[in-house]
Amino acid sequence: MEIINTEIPNLIIIKPEVYSDPRGYFLESFSEKRYKEAGINAQFIQDNISKSSYGVIRGLHYQLAPYSQSKLVSVIEGTILDVAVDLRKNSPTFGQHFAIELSDENKLQFFIPQGFAHGFSVLSESAVVVYKCDNYFSQEAERGIAYNDANLKIDWKIPAEKAIISSKDSILPSFKEAEHNFVYSI
Repeated sequence: MEIINTEIPNLIIIKPEVYSDPRGYFLESFSEKRYKEAGINAQFIQDNISKSSYGVIRGLHYQLAPYSQSKLVSVIEGTILDVAVDLRKNSPTFGQHFAIELSDENKLQFFIPQGFAHGFSVLSESAVVVYKCDNYFSQEAERGIAYNDANLKIDWKIPAEKAIISSKDSILPSFKEAEHNFVYSI
C-alpha cells in the first residue's frame, strides 16, 4: 500500500497493492493495522454504498462536530470525481478543495478526515461508490454547501445541462453562508 499526501493537510490518497492474473485481481481494501501504521487512526463503524448514473453530482455534504465523519472512499464500478473541501478554521487551506478521479480501474482510495465537506460527480455511465465512516449518520447534524458555489470554483467535469442534482442538494447554502464548527489542529 502506498500513501500519497495531498497539498491539503490530512487528505490522503491510498494506492493499494493489486495482485492481477488471468483470473482477475485481488486487493486488500482495508486493514485496520496497516492503516493505523500509515497514520490513519479513524475507527470505522459504518459502510455505505451508493450507485448513481452519469451526470449525478452528490454533495457537498458533512455533519457538524461532534457528529462529523471521516470517510474512506473507493469505487468498485465506474469513475467518479471525488471532492473534499477544507472547513477547518485556522487551517492553512481553509476553503480550498481537492479533487481526484477514483475508478474501478485505478483502484485508488481517498481518505477524508473530519472537518471536510465531501461530494462527487459520476463521470462514467454509472458508478458504485463505497465508503467507510467513523461516525453514524445524524440527521440533526447534517449540513451541506452548494455544489456550484462561485467561491469554491469546483470543476465537476459535467456539463451544466447534464448535471443531475437532488432537490435537497439544489437548495444548499453557499460556502460563506454554511454553518460549520471545525477547528484545524496539527
